[in-house]
Amino acid sequence: MAVTVSATLAVNEALTERRRQGLPVLPMGFGEAGLPVHPALRDALSAAGGRNAYGPVAGSEELREAAAGYWTRRGLPTRADQVVAGPGSKPLLYALLPAIGGDVAIASPSWVSYAAQAQLAGCRPLLVPTPPAQGGVPEPDLLRAAVTAARAEGRDMRTVIATVPDNPTGTVASHDTVRRLAEAARDLDLVIVSDEIYRDLVHDPATEVHSAAEFAPERTIITTGLSKSLALGGWRIGVARLPESEMGRRIGADLVGIASEIWSSPAGPVQQAAAYAFTEPAELVEHVARSRRLHGIVARAVADRFAAAGAMVAPPQAGFYLYPDFDNCRQRLERDHGVTTGPALAAFLLEEHGVGVLPAVEFGESDTALRLRVATSLLYGTSEAQRRGALDAEDPTLLPWVRSHLDRLEEVLAAVTGPARVAVG
Repeated sequence: MAVTVSATLAVNEALTERRRQGLPVLPMGFGEAGLPVHPALRDALSAAGGRNAYGPVAGSEELREAAAGYWTRRGLPTRADQVVAGPGSKPLLYALLPAIGGDVAIASPSWVSYAAQAQLAGCRPLLVPTPPAQGGVPEPDLLRAAVTAARAEGRDMRTVIATVPDNPTGTVASHDTVRRLAEAARDLDLVIVSDEIYRDLVHDPATEVHSAAEFAPERTIITTGLSKSLALGGWRIGVARLPESEMGRRIGADLVGIASEIWSSPAGPVQQAAAYAFTEPAELVEHVARSRRLHGIVARAVADRFAAAGAMVAPPQAGFYLYPDFDNCRQRLERDHGVTTGPALAAFLLEEHGVGVLPAVEFGESDTALRLRVATSLLYGTSEAQRRGALDAEDPTLLPWVRSHLDRLEEVLAAVTGPARVAVG
C-alpha cells in the first residue's frame, strides 16, 4: 500500500521550504511543544551517555518504577510490571493495535495518526463523532450504535481510542462523558486505549482531567510521554500503562513481544533521563506549570483572533491547539476566493499567505468541513533565547516576536474573511 507522509510533518516541511525561499510563514500546522529543554534534563541525559547496552524490552526498572509513581500520584495505583516503555507514545499506540487485534473505533475528529496507523496495521477505523466542545472521546451513545451496526456487518470491533485532553480541538471531555464511554466500552467488551499525553498541559488547574481507567480499570490502557509537557519530542520516549487484569496481562505480553521485534528497547540514556522526569522533581513541576500557562495565554490570544474574523471556535482548555470553524464565512470564502472545501482553505492560507494549518479532513471529517486544526506553540520564537523569554514573560503576547505573529495572523484573517461580527463558540 502507498503510505504518505503524516499531514503534520508534511505541512512542517512545506513551511521549511518557504523559509528557504525567503517567504514569510506563520507556523501553525505542526504540534511541537516549541520550548527549550530544562537544564536539569540535559544534565540527566548527559550523565547517562555511557548507557550503550541493550536494556530490557519493556524498559528499565528505574523508568517503569518512575512511571508507575507518576500514575499513582494521579489516583491510578500502578506497579512497575504494568508499564511498558517505547521510543515515543506513537510507536506504542501503533504496536497496541496488533497486540489487541480487530478493528478500532476512533473519534471524529481525532489525531491524524490514529486512522493511518489502523490502516497500516491492517484494521479498519470506525469514525464516531464527538460531543460538542468535548473532543477526543467518541460520543458514547453513538459509539454503542456504530459498534453494534459494524458487528452486525461482520466486523470484529475490539478497541476504542480516546484522547484526553484532545488533539485537534484543545478541549477536555467531561467526567460524565468519560464515565459513559467507559460504561459503553464495558457493555460492548471493547478495550479502551486512552492517549493522555496532554494531561499535564491543562491551562486552568481547576479543570479536572478524567481517565477512562477511573471507571473501567480492567480494560483501559493509558499511553503518555514527555514530548508535550517537557518538549522532548526529539528524544522519543513514551510509556504505556496496562490494566491489572487478565486482559491487560495478555495484551502487555503481546506488546512486549512486538516491541522485541521492532525497537528492541528504548535508548538507554533517554530512559535514564525520563526516569528522572517521571519522578517529578520540584524544578520540573514548576517548569511544566510555566509551560501550560504560556500555552494557555497564546492559544487564547490566537482563538480571539479567529473569533474576531468570524470563525466559531471552542475556547481552548489544554495543550496548544484550537479548531476554528469557518462555516459562517462559507459564502464569502467562495465568492471572494473560490474556496469551498477545507483542503482548499488550508491550501489558500499556505500558498497565498504562508499560514500553515491543517484541514479537518486530515482528522477524519468531510472535506466540505471548513474547520482547521491550528497549533500555536511555534509562535514563541525561533531561538532558544526567544522561547525562554516567552516562558518567563508575564504577558508573552506583548513580546515583539510573539506580537508580530499575532498581528500577522490578524491581517491575514481580515484579508481572507473581510469584516465580520465576532462569533463566540
